[in-house]
Amino acid sequence: MNRKLAAASFFLLAFSVCLGAFGAHALKDLGDVSAQQTFETGVRYQFYGSFVLIIMAFRKEFNALNLRRWIRVFGIGLTLFCGSIYGLVLGNILDFSAKLFGPITPIGGTLMILSLIMIGIQLLRNPTQE
Repeated sequence: MNRKLAAASFFLLAFSVCLGAFGAHALKDLGDVSAQQTFETGVRYQFYGSFVLIIMAFRKEFNALNLRRWIRVFGIGLTLFCGSIYGLVLGNILDFSAKLFGPITPIGGTLMILSLIMIGIQLLRNPTQE
């Protein structure tokens, strides 16, 4: 088990629950339905990504050094993807320019996809890990 990854994953999961509650309650009065749905997308991806990281933390095959860098890339991509969505929504609601977050979202998504593909490839290449 990777204790640091497990702990970080559980904190990310707890944070996604907090953000989900914020989105459901605070954004209800502040933003329109579109803003709420966009924010919820960020929360949903953070929630699912947290579960992926938790699974990786508790499975020994994911603790191999050749996978750690891709797990980090996934975490970075998840942070960029979700964080930029939160920034865009809050920028619109709080009336500040959040345009810089726009290009970050697809970069984060691309990092997530790439890392998951690379993890899958690494697992297929090394059948001795069970």
